[in-house]
Amino acid sequence: MARDQEQHWPELEPIRTGLRGRCPRCGEGALFDGFLALRHECDHYGLNFAFADPADGPAFFVICFGCIPSVVFTLMLQIHFDPPYWVHLVTSLPFLLVTCIAPLRPLKGWLVCSQYFYKAEEGRLARPVAPLAAGPVAAVAAGTPER
Repeated sequence: MARDQEQHWPELEPIRTGLRGRCPRCGEGALFDGFLALRHECDHYGLNFAFADPADGPAFFVICFGCIPSVVFTLMLQIHFDPPYWVHLVTSLPFLLVTCIAPLRPLKGWLVCSQYFYKAEEGRLARPVAPLAAGPVAAVAAGTPER
């Protein structure tokens, strides 16, 4: 795009833009279209979000830091007080929902903005370095089939 080369973009911290759900390049455009669905591009300056693939990262962090404490709270409540089921419905269920659903969007935004900031890409296997003398490795590295 010509706009990318014309405009100088400031380096924005992923934690600041991601937690607010803002574009990682300009910090103004919205990152999400709905609760967890990413937009196709920034609505202000047109950054294409095709690079973004947080996969299961947000869910992993929520499971580790949200679900486990919620389950521990529920079990401790049951073991120490043996309350009726309606108490769990009033206390444990809302606590579980708040600690597991609320952090998903900020964590996903943070991971997407971190991918942009650190220029994260899919891993690739490195090809062997070709020696100076022409040999079988040099033929493979040069793109010719080995015989």
